[in-house]
Amino acid sequence: FAVSVGYWKDPYIQYFVRQAKERKAPEINRGKLACYYARVHGVSYLIKAFLKKTECNCQIVNLGAGMDTLFWRLKDENLLPRKYFEVDFPMIVARKIHNIKSKPPLSKPIMESHSGDSLLIDSHSLDSSRYSIVGADLRFSSDLEEKLKKHNLDIHLPTLLVAECVLVYMTPQQSANLLKWAASTFPVAMFINYEQVNMMDRFGQIMIENLQRRQCNLAGVEVCRSLESQRERLLLNGWETARAIDMMKVYSFLPQADVKRIEGLEFLDEKELFEQLMQHYCICWASKDSSNL
Repeated sequence: FAVSVGYWKDPYIQYFVRQAKERKAPEINRGKLACYYARVHGVSYLIKAFLKKTECNCQIVNLGAGMDTLFWRLKDENLLPRKYFEVDFPMIVARKIHNIKSKPPLSKPIMESHSGDSLLIDSHSLDSSRYSIVGADLRFSSDLEEKLKKHNLDIHLPTLLVAECVLVYMTPQQSANLLKWAASTFPVAMFINYEQVNMMDRFGQIMIENLQRRQCNLAGVEVCRSLESQRERLLLNGWETARAIDMMKVYSFLPQADVKRIEGLEFLDEKELFEQLMQHYCICWASKDSSNL
């Protein structure tokens, strides 16, 4: 919906989702869309900074990627890393692969970027020379590593791991294990995490209750207490540096001409509600850099 009304451009999302017919109350709609806008641009900014710093001589591992379209968008911008991996539950992966196989605008760019041996594609995995989709459960990092290595993960390459609203669905111990695995596996790496923050206040509690009513349990919400607890988790699990900022801060960093443009797309009079929502999501990033990149 956000793409269809012009918040940002994504020519590929239409091949993965049906257009939503339902429209939320304007202030929730507008607030959430601006939050998504800040998320898309904030995460994208960090990813592109990493790609430029490594001159694309790196790999990206997108954890819990769902129907994400980043591979295609990076290809269009001539910013593909040496290899791009996606990981999600086998059921999600099967759906994504089915869409790719049946829609030429998705399959053609994969074929164009592929070189070497024949491309492997079955119902639960896809492996080309530049792009792989792996069906795995992120709560079991040994299984994850084995599957990624089968698809030619190179632990010596600078590696960017991205998790957007993923860790919060694991227990704190499970997400700690995943972060520890990533920090101990790659000598040069960056981890980007986007998820909730400040969840212990009244607004955060209402968010949790609303999700619970929809049978959606945030198993790792206790780590989302504050920006400090988010940073601490990364540092305690082997990362050398870590930063965390809320989405209101991210929003203030975005190019102001474009912010003005999106604010003109739909009227928003509930500014306070929008700001509260933005203060309850954050982007955190951590790095480990044995070669002083």
